[in-house]
Amino acid sequence: MCRALVYLGEPVLLDHLLYQPDSSLVKQSYMPRMLRMLNLAGFGMMAWDRESINPELPFRYNTTTLPVFDSNLKFLSNKIKSNCFLGHVRGVALDSAVTINEHNIHPFWFPGAKLALAHNGDLYRFDEMRDDLRLHIRPEIASHISGSTDSEWIYAVLLSQLTDPSAYSTNDEIRRAIDKTLGIIGQVRDARGITVASSVNLFVTDGRQIFAVRFCFDFGRYATHDPSKIHEANLTYLSLWYTSGREYGFYDDEWQMTGGAAAANSVMVASEPLTRDVAKWLEVPEYGLMHTERSNGQTITDIHHVDF
Repeated sequence: MCRALVYLGEPVLLDHLLYQPDSSLVKQSYMPRMLRMLNLAGFGMMAWDRESINPELPFRYNTTTLPVFDSNLKFLSNKIKSNCFLGHVRGVALDSAVTINEHNIHPFWFPGAKLALAHNGDLYRFDEMRDDLRLHIRPEIASHISGSTDSEWIYAVLLSQLTDPSAYSTNDEIRRAIDKTLGIIGQVRDARGITVASSVNLFVTDGRQIFAVRFCFDFGRYATHDPSKIHEANLTYLSLWYTSGREYGFYDDEWQMTGGAAAANSVMVASEPLTRDVAKWLEVPEYGLMHTERSNGQTITDIHHVDF
């Protein structure tokens, strides 16, 4: 399974998300604390900087190489500050049939769209679902699908549920689109008789607001014809954590979010906490959809039960 992180708030140096913390996103690629699985299939990120030229257009970077050995990424992370960030390290099964290329690197962001998406999880028997899912994807959006992952198809379905993917959508519009997307996937699974657990933790942002979904279809149901193929990641509900406060950084000899949630102007959501001390982190509820946006310099966060 993958590891992902989305941040919204006061500008933060990317090095403070990717490299420096006790369990930074890059460190999670080879030494995750909450999942005994290496994430060796590439890294991608999008970073919005409201002080940059054309602030609606994010910095983008992706590579199929290991981020811990990527000197270019390290250099960039020491130069870029971001007020909204979406990063992802990809984990796949150790199998020669798996395709590792730039087209399969998250986050996904089609030309002209406002929303970007990263995914942690997998859809069981996804190859059987493509034709059915295509019926729910607009042709102009389907034409941008270039990879082979279930994640990119989830993204295409999501964009197709928006009235205008090229325009900024409201919180309610995006939330309804996420609910519809999960509902469509559920309908396709039912039609195909797929009942094996499939995790769909989603990280979604347009640079102005962030959404995080902690969801699993048919949790607790597993294919038992070959127990040796059941990975640890499929036996537990995939983790998703968040922390909020005034500012994130290195204070009192440790990485932490300072200031408390009461007057928060920064929020971070990640597959697992980045800091050694997890006391300031909370779990997103199972079957929960978390939304955060900024208003008058402060963040407003609400969590809904996924309902489709």
